[in-house]
This record gives sequence, structure tokens and C-alpha cells, in this order.
Amino acid sequence: MAKEVVEKIDSQQLADALSTRYLSYAVSTIVSRALPDVRDGLKPVHRRILYSMLRQKLSPSAAFRKCATVVGDVLGHYHPHGDSSVYDAMVRLAQDFSVRYPLIDGQGNFGNIDGDPQAAYRYTESKMTDAAMLIMDGIDEDSVDMMPNFDGTTVEPVVMPGAFPNLLANGGMGIAVGMATNIPTHNVAEVCDALTLMVDKPDSTTAQICRKMIGPDFPTGGVLIDDFDTIVKNYESGKGSFRIRARWEIEELERGGYQVVITEIPYGIIKSKLMEQIGEMVDAKKLPLIDDIVDESTTDVRIVITPKSRNIPADKMMAHLFAMTDAEYKFNMNFNVIDSRGAPRVMGIRDVLLEFIAHQKNVLCRRSRWRLANIERRLEILGGLLVVYLNLDRVIEIIRTEDEPKAVLMDEFKLTDIQVESILNTRLRALRKLEEMEIRREDKNLREEREQLNALLDSAEIQNNQIKAWFADIKKQYDKKTALGRRRTTWAPETEEIIVNADEFIEKEPLTIILSNMGWIRAAKGHLDLNALDLKFKEGDELAFAFHAMSTDKINLFGSSGRMFTLTANDLPSARGFGESVRMMADIGAEENIVAAFVLNTSAKYLVVSRHGNGFIVAGENCVAQTRTGKQVMNTDDKNPAAFCITVTGDTVAMSGSNDKLLIFPLAEIPEMIRGKGVILQKYNAERTYVLDVMTFNATDGFGWTTGRGTTRLDDWTPWTGKRATQGRTIPVGFPRSGKFGK
Repeated sequence: MAKEVVEKIDSQQLADALSTRYLSYAVSTIVSRALPDVRDGLKPVHRRILYSMLRQKLSPSAAFRKCATVVGDVLGHYHPHGDSSVYDAMVRLAQDFSVRYPLIDGQGNFGNIDGDPQAAYRYTESKMTDAAMLIMDGIDEDSVDMMPNFDGTTVEPVVMPGAFPNLLANGGMGIAVGMATNIPTHNVAEVCDALTLMVDKPDSTTAQICRKMIGPDFPTGGVLIDDFDTIVKNYESGKGSFRIRARWEIEELERGGYQVVITEIPYGIIKSKLMEQIGEMVDAKKLPLIDDIVDESTTDVRIVITPKSRNIPADKMMAHLFAMTDAEYKFNMNFNVIDSRGAPRVMGIRDVLLEFIAHQKNVLCRRSRWRLANIERRLEILGGLLVVYLNLDRVIEIIRTEDEPKAVLMDEFKLTDIQVESILNTRLRALRKLEEMEIRREDKNLREEREQLNALLDSAEIQNNQIKAWFADIKKQYDKKTALGRRRTTWAPETEEIIVNADEFIEKEPLTIILSNMGWIRAAKGHLDLNALDLKFKEGDELAFAFHAMSTDKINLFGSSGRMFTLTANDLPSARGFGESVRMMADIGAEENIVAAFVLNTSAKYLVVSRHGNGFIVAGENCVAQTRTGKQVMNTDDKNPAAFCITVTGDTVAMSGSNDKLLIFPLAEIPEMIRGKGVILQKYNAERTYVLDVMTFNATDGFGWTTGRGTTRLDDWTPWTGKRATQGRTIPVGFPRSGKFGK
């Protein structure tokens, strides 16, 4: 027995088993969960929700029914997954800020644009909208294939048949294994125009299509500011981004003041988070043109922005807001869908339209054949009913007297099985309707309809005309003049790009910048006496740098790693407390020392020097750091960190080292670089010797140093002059023991 069990064991490599099973999972996720079908624009869960509601007769004219009923039916018959997945999908189809044309009419709390969640499904009610009915139009006419549900107890549609272009109308988003989709919403009237164009001219270019359908039409409105060429390029490839801005207007106030009101926000942005983002940036002084922001929204969006001053141009204030916040947002389009063959792929707009048209032609032909079959059956029945009318007494006699009336009727009147069954199933009360004229009139009408349907099936032109008629009916129902059909996202490619320098709107006032050894920085108002500063610091901390600046200045910090960090003086905390750590304002490492702090002058030049005497000159414009991570100016290592950064003010350099040597040489011997390690400025023989101080001065002004007793001048300092990269000579008599030239 044990031997039989062993022989039935299937040996397989783990890598192969995992690969096979994961691939099956990935395909299932892509096809059966995350990506919409190009033909109806629905994911399986959406399709099952709508089909369940149709079977429950929740049409637009029906009464609302609890969402719990729908969720339960979908779970029990079609979608064996979690109830939250079904209910969340239902909620999205009902949110007028998520889909352009809601497919579900919701009653109750279905969430809002602020990101508040929906109520539980036991509290909410729903039914379908007209758009949902259009998507399923003709589903009972054998227009699409049906497949067994998960347990084989019933069937569900493979795809919906309706001519409503739901994929483009309502878009879709989803994340699968290794791929994702993000399709924007569009205006149905424009989509119908584009479809009509493709029916008439299948070879139309993307540019011609985009003249009918100018970009997305989002449910939350906004302004599309991309140019036409960008829009065409995006739709041509099926991938790209659209720049959407919030819509705003100016409201005049008393005494020449004004306020800006945002009435529409970009699609996909949660209003409460946008408010939080703007509010935090205003508090952090990163939006210096804005004084306050208030949310006065009700059912409509109304965000009121107050400028710092009425002299600030509104367009500049908003341009800065768009540049800094999600009030301008990029919608990244990815037309990744399941095509008519069941394969996922990224489609351009032409392929999407052509696939949808091909699907509608297939639906039209299937519906026509279904109708033809019904007509043939009815004509056959009418022929039998005409026999009954002409021989009514004999037919009644046979039915009353014969044991097997069906066989007798078939034999005597040459009737078919279907005709006899129809006669035998006719109620007595219906005999009064068997009038010859009525029978012949219906027979004639059905024969004419049969001819029309046969002509339609034989003619591609007639099929095209019928499809265009469907599109025309949908366009009429969702005309741009209607409340639901009007275009909400407007296209404004002529929007002028405004370059805003926020610093020009900062009020210019004097500040005293104070930085401690531990990296705590603050800004006191006014130019305080630097020699009489009475400041408090945290325990164990003390003053490192103090200098005067203006609120419009940029403050640079030079770290021992050789990186420059740039801060805005206006953004620094006040001097009421200990300030804030610069390591919270910039990505300065905990072990990194700040060796210099100064007001950055982009037109000046700076001399940077490392601990062991390397250095070079760098222009101020190359010291500006655009990000928190700083800008690497000097290449350093652990043994030779950056030590000095001084402003070049003369033509001569003086350096003192821990080897008690002083070297003076021309500044012209130092190269100017953008970044690097530099050249040797003063030579040291031992690793333990290092630079104590460095200064620049004009040779014509003479050389000296400053101590607490005053300034000392050397009448003859030529003995200490030399070439760059030499050691220099022993310091002169009276030179400070600290090796510092003074301040």
C-alpha cells in the first residue's frame, strides 16, 4: 500500500510550480478583476452588479431597494468574493464625483468629495440609472454570449451589449499584477460624434478624432491646459498625462480688496486633503502670497483664498498655488484594457473606437437574427391560426371528440407541431380575436420586417446607418444642453504660463540670524548688536554663528560633508524660543557639522577649504541648493572634511595652520571650480596638522589680525609670502595663540 502511495507522488521543481501557479493567479487578476473590457467598459464585478439589479427589476422607474439586497444577490449568484469589494464597486458607480454618468442611483450616504466614507449597505438604497439600462439594452435578445456562474446554477453575460460607450464615458482605474489601467472620463455627446466619424471614415487620424472629442471631461470639472498636439499624442499611444487645474474666479470686496474662490478641483483630488495641504504650506510660509484659506463648500465646491495684500495680482498668486500644490494635478492616462479576444493591451483611441464599433455590429447582427427567428416562428403560428379561423367548427369538433386531437389536426390540415401546439393552447376567450383581417395584417407586417432584417444582415451600409442611429439617440439623450450632458472640463490651451518669484512679494525687513553649535536656528527681528547678544540656549549648547540678513535673503549653510544647504530667511522660526533644528529643514546628517553660515550672494565668489588645506573658489550662483538634500560643492572624506567657506573680498590669501606656520599667497593661484576636491593651498607634513584659519584681503590695504585688544598690522609681511601649496613660515611674534585672524 505504501508503495502505491509513493508511486502516485508527482515530483516537480518548486520554481516551476510557483511560476505556473503565480502566472495563473496573475492572469486571473488581470482578466477577471482589475481591467475593464473595451466593449462595455466594465470590470466583472460591475457587470455582475448591473446584471443582478436587472434581474431584480431595479429599473429607473422602480422603487429603491436596500443595497444589502443587491450585495447579497451578487455574492450568492455571481461574485464569490468579499462583500466590501461588491459594495465599494456599487458605491463608486453611484458617486457623481467619481464617474461622469452614474450607473446607479443611490439614496442615502454614498460618501462625498471630502473623502468621507459611505454608510453601511444596510442603510443605503439603490436602483439603476438610464445609462445602466442603455448598457444592457438588448441583453434578452441573444445579443451576447452567456456563461455559467461560479457554481453552475445560473448564467451571466460575458459582456454587456448596449451602445452606451461606457469605457470612454466613465473611464476606469485598476491595479493588476504587473500592469495597471487609468482611463479618464469623457463627454458622451463628443464620444458619439467620434464614433460616428469612425463609422463613416474608419481611416480617420487621431487628430481628426480629437477635434470631435477634445480631451477628458471629468465629473469634478476643472480646466485642461494641455495644447492640442499633446492631447493627440496621448490618445495616439494610449498613454500620457493631462494637466488639470482648479477653476477659480475673483470676487471683489470693499475698499479695493478681493478674494479668490475655487469652484472646481482636479479629478481624483480629495478636497479635505487639498485644504490640509494648502493650509500647512500657508502656515509654513511656503505660500507667502496667501494670507488665509477657508472651505465654504456645501453641495458645491467653494474654497475661499485671501491674498496677503490686495496689491498682489490674483493670477500670480494662483500660478504659485498651482506650482506648489495639487490645485494643478497631472492625470496619468493608461488605456490598458481587455480587448475583444480577451487579451490585455494598451490601446490608442482609434483601436478603442473601432473595437467598440465592431462589438456593436456583432450585437446588431445577433439581435437581428434573434428577431428573424421569432418572426419565422410567429409566421408559422399565424398560418395555423388562419386555418383555425377558416375551419373553426371542424377544429372545435376534433378537439371535443378525438382522443388524440393533435395527431388528427396535423393529418387533416397538414399543420406542423408548433402550429398545432399553438392552436391547442389558445383559450376560448381568445377565439374572438381570430379575425382573418387581423391575422393577415400581422402576417404582412412581419413579412415586411423580415425583408428589412434580411436586407440589414446583407448590407454593411445599412448596419452602419443603424449603429449611427443608436449613437444619435444616445447623443440626443445626453446632449450638451442638458444638465448631465454639459461639458464640465473646459479646454484652455491659451492659458499663459506665469513665472512667479514668490520672494518679490515677501515683505523686506531686517533680521538677525542666530545658529547654535547643536544646529538650532532662529531669526530675531531687526539688526541686533552682535557684540551684545544676550541669548539663551539649550543645556550644553552655545552660539556658533550670528549675522545680519534681510527677510528676502537666502541663508546658506556649509556642512563638513562639502554640501551647501539653502534656506529662506523668511521661513526661519522666530527668536522667541530656542528656534528649530536645521536638520528638520534640510537633510543634514546627525554627525555632520555646520562649518559656515552666511547670507548667500549669488554674484559673489567663495573660497572653500578642507581641514588639511585643500580648496578652490566657487561662484555664488553655484552654491544654491534647490532641494532639502543640499548641493555637493566640495568632495570630502572622513579624514579630510570641509572646514571653511569665506567670501572672497581681495586679491591675496592668508592661511594659518596648527603647525604654527603662516602662508600668504596671491588669490589668482587658486582655480575656480563648480565642484571638486580642490588643490593644495597650504602643505602639512603630518596628518595631525590642519588649517586653523583662512582669510582674504587686498594687498594694498596691508595684512594684520584682530583680537580683543584691537587690530595689529604687520609693516612688512613679505617674509610670509610664498607659493601656493608650500608650508609657509613660523607665525610672527604676537600672533594669536588660537591661530585665528579674528573677526
